Amino acid sequence: MKNNDIRIKNISDKKDQLYEVDLDNLPELPYPYHDWEDPPVEEIQESKREKYDSSLDGFLNLQVKKPKTDEEKEKYVAGFLTGLKRLLTKEENWTFLKPFMLSLDNCVKCNTCSEACPIFESSGRAEVYRPLFRSDTLRRIIRKYLKPGGKLTAKFTGADIDLNWETVARLAQLSYRCTLCRRCAQTCPMGVDNGLITREIRKLFSMELGISPQELHGDGTLKQLSTGSSTGITPPALMDLMEFAEEDLKDRTGLDIKIPFDKPGADILLIHNAGEFLSWPENLEAFAILFEIAGLNWTLSSEMVGYDSVNYGLFYDDAQYARVTIKHAEVAKKLGVKKVVVGECGHAHKAIMAIGDRIWMGESNIPRESGMVTMEDLIVNEKVMFDPERNDFPVTLHDPCNMARSMGIIKPQREILKKICPQFREMTPHGVHNYCCGGGSGFAIMQSNNFPAWKYMISGRKKFAQILNAFTKDELDPSVNKYICAPCSNCKGQIRDLLNYYDAYERCRFLYGGLVELIINAMVDVREGFIEWDDFH
Repeated sequence: MKNNDIRIKNISDKKDQLYEVDLDNLPELPYPYHDWEDPPVEEIQESKREKYDSSLDGFLNLQVKKPKTDEEKEKYVAGFLTGLKRLLTKEENWTFLKPFMLSLDNCVKCNTCSEACPIFESSGRAEVYRPLFRSDTLRRIIRKYLKPGGKLTAKFTGADIDLNWETVARLAQLSYRCTLCRRCAQTCPMGVDNGLITREIRKLFSMELGISPQELHGDGTLKQLSTGSSTGITPPALMDLMEFAEEDLKDRTGLDIKIPFDKPGADILLIHNAGEFLSWPENLEAFAILFEIAGLNWTLSSEMVGYDSVNYGLFYDDAQYARVTIKHAEVAKKLGVKKVVVGECGHAHKAIMAIGDRIWMGESNIPRESGMVTMEDLIVNEKVMFDPERNDFPVTLHDPCNMARSMGIIKPQREILKKICPQFREMTPHGVHNYCCGGGSGFAIMQSNNFPAWKYMISGRKKFAQILNAFTKDELDPSVNKYICAPCSNCKGQIRDLLNYYDAYERCRFLYGGLVELIINAMVDVREGFIEWDDFH
């Protein structure tokens, strides 16, 4: 079926695939990528296509097992309806019921949300990726199957949709074609939050039907709770990694710094995304250098879960979210620290600080602070000495959605960059209006099947265009070193993968990294050259 012919009611069509991405219809990229051609999308392995549903668009990140019998299909549909009823009750939905109901009730179908959605735009305006397509599918189901007399009046109320196995399976997939960036909610004149509706659909599938991405649940939350980290790093392995980090730090800088652990009564408990430990150890090393030279009384934790700020439950499941954030609160309380500082991880900010306010209560209500604010105090008030000339190369800033749009943390990182980077320039748009990296809501760690192609071509396309547009044609020449500052572990992962997909390190000489690395690169107490331009990883 052609893109423009697809209507919401078609989601229940009994066909192998509802929509196919048209590569020729994807928006053109800026200079020097005018002639860029995306490679053909690999098809899912036959064995997986037979086992899991991919009938939405041919991509697979959420593995929804195909029922073998009609009875199994009916069981799925019944389970979905049961979960949907619970989602609409105060007793079963303690987290976001009120904004969820307001978002369901107040949409006037103006489609302002679509114009703000980078996925809709970057897909060539594919109807199935329109924010309203997903939300209105849910509204129609509620109206027809849960409202009294809904089936009788469906033709008159616009609830023309059939709730069958195909509808359930495709709605599940649709909930994972949105990064939850909430740019749509920001622009909606009625305050409708399509990102929240999408998140609640994910929650329904996870908590009622046991359907969630393996990367977020089995290899994410469950692994974090059983081993201590979503990366699988156990407490003993953590200490080995820190020993390596101390040696690497000394090699890079000549500084002999011991990273503190489990210090009772410290002023600060610093929590990193443990992905930094494996992929970007220079980030945690930079924090250690900054905090030590500034003379802060700080510590890391070696307690289970206490050294990993990741909380993937934020993206798909209230119960899993609560289990992780309770552990974070317990660790902070046990150490007796004065405050918790969240390192460079956007979703951890939201999980520990904004949404955490609903869990960190009573004696566990320990003050929590963004690492952006902590670093701003040190730099703007010149509590450490730096030389901006060391950072005299083009730098632009990516705003993580959870940190910027959801929490309004905009100014601190900019005040720092203005101080230490003479050639800092903004992306357009930026701040709360910035575009998602395309790896939000867990997409950055989803590397299985053919889903990576989708997040490079579609969900990350707008961000890559933004990056290119932040620099002049002369600066885009590979002879000029350039830095993309992304103070979020998940965003860095997605940006790294985007640069690899578009061969942008070789073609344009982009390096990416966190904010604290730029600070250390400029500090006069540290040997020059902390940022290593030939080390793209």
